[in-house]
Amino acid sequence: MRVYFNILLMIFGLILTIQAQTNLPRDWYYGDPNENYVGISMNQAYENFLNKNLGRTVIVAVIDSGIDVEHEDLKDNIWTNPNEIPGNGKDDDNNGYVDDIHGWNFIGGPNGQNVGSDSYEATRVYASLKYKYENADPTKIAKSQKMEYEQYTKAKEIVDKEITKAKNNIARMDEVSMKVKDAIKSLEKALDGKELNSENVTAINADGDQKLSMGKELVLHYLTDESYTNFTQIEKSMQEDIESDKREYQNRLDYAYNINFDPRKSIVMDDYSNPLEKKYGNNDVEGPNALHGTHVAGIIGAVRNNGIGMDGVAQNVKLMSVRAVPDGDERDKDVANAIRYAVDNGASVINMSFGKGFSPNKDVVDAAIKYAESKDVLLIHAAGNSAQNNDEKLNYPNQRFAKKSGFLCKKQKTAKNWIEVGALNYQRGDMYAAPFSNYGTKNVDLFSPGMKIYSTLPNNEYANLQGTSMAAPVVAGVAASIRSLYPALTAEQVKEAIMKSVTPVTEEVIVPGTNGAKALFSKLSVTGGVVNQNAALMYASKMKGKKKVAAARA
Repeated sequence: MRVYFNILLMIFGLILTIQAQTNLPRDWYYGDPNENYVGISMNQAYENFLNKNLGRTVIVAVIDSGIDVEHEDLKDNIWTNPNEIPGNGKDDDNNGYVDDIHGWNFIGGPNGQNVGSDSYEATRVYASLKYKYENADPTKIAKSQKMEYEQYTKAKEIVDKEITKAKNNIARMDEVSMKVKDAIKSLEKALDGKELNSENVTAINADGDQKLSMGKELVLHYLTDESYTNFTQIEKSMQEDIESDKREYQNRLDYAYNINFDPRKSIVMDDYSNPLEKKYGNNDVEGPNALHGTHVAGIIGAVRNNGIGMDGVAQNVKLMSVRAVPDGDERDKDVANAIRYAVDNGASVINMSFGKGFSPNKDVVDAAIKYAESKDVLLIHAAGNSAQNNDEKLNYPNQRFAKKSGFLCKKQKTAKNWIEVGALNYQRGDMYAAPFSNYGTKNVDLFSPGMKIYSTLPNNEYANLQGTSMAAPVVAGVAASIRSLYPALTAEQVKEAIMKSVTPVTEEVIVPGTNGAKALFSKLSVTGGVVNQNAALMYASKMKGKKKVAAARA
């Protein structure tokens, strides 16, 4: 996930972006929905329920890019396998995974290497079918192969389009660099020796001067960081950001959409042709880039009230790191194994902040979801950041099991232990839905805060990130708090408590990805509302649990 400033997107206006409010508090979503922001009533939940009752420890698995398990604000809440002896090179608990102390890494290899970058699933689908359909005559495709051929053509179209886009953006970088230099010189001249600060830059009249306007916008962005004191520093930083953008697009060509790139063979060294294989990977649960997973973990369960960093949504949790998501698309085999590993090692809530547009082995993932359902484990999944309607264009994995053929299979079955989460903006009115969030009245269950979410980063750092990736762990934290206080409730009951207690939003909002078209917020998800921790705990407190629970140890 990129956290730097993308100058190319800013200059050419390729995306709509909500400018950050300088006074937006880091804990903006902790409060009640009737306050300045649509919060999740977390503060009230602790006052009414959680501060009065610590509850039972709940294991929450984070299937992601990895977690910095030594982070100052996470380490006390990291899960440790009680049946494994650290560093002895043995599988002490006989679960098939050697030294799995804090979880497992399904995209690592036996030699300690790890997959960092990987291709997208569209690329892999295209590559796997290219030999078969590259020169095929569409009019002569057998009926039994039509679905597969459609997958091939769809994947090829995506890959070709994205390769062209990346090449074009790289070609424009030199132009961007020149525009930036000219814009800064224009602003420096207009400033005419005055001190470089936000007040003086803002006061410059740039009406009708596109170059000067660009210089103002760019420089004002960088001046939010008080360490910049002169134009040389700002220009150097801008050029570094341009090079970062260029590397990003080059990486798309080298890795994401390169049909000849496959790190799997030389690193993981599993039998990738066997989607049912389980015993592979290594115990490096952080991996080469744990930024995304560490941020997600902090939202769920950063240590509360320790005077550092931030507070997680849930207390009394243990965070299990299951690494299965590279810089690229996760693979179905790894997702299925990650779910099974988490279930088998005691997780009662699993957060999955990832997704993709193709799922070649959906049946394997479906089987893992059903396994989790049979073991009463709740799955929380991010709806995706493509500003698309998930009812019209599926995002994988999802709660809808693949249809089976036959006249007895008329209705597609869905998982009862699954919550799909869209992203809520911090702005009210017609901006309630985050502009990037996927939505759907059938396939997205509810919305949750997902804009400017402050949380943990590797190496004891913190930052705001945004995405449905950040919205899902808020819900996972709420689910964990319910399972902690009311352990007799089943996963399905916990889902009911969360969905029946949402804060309703009745306003019309801009529908993501529609260039301003509006619809009722209530039509963007199944519940039409926003997760509310206090209300969910209140609802849960009145439910009769269906599970038999052993008495807690003194």
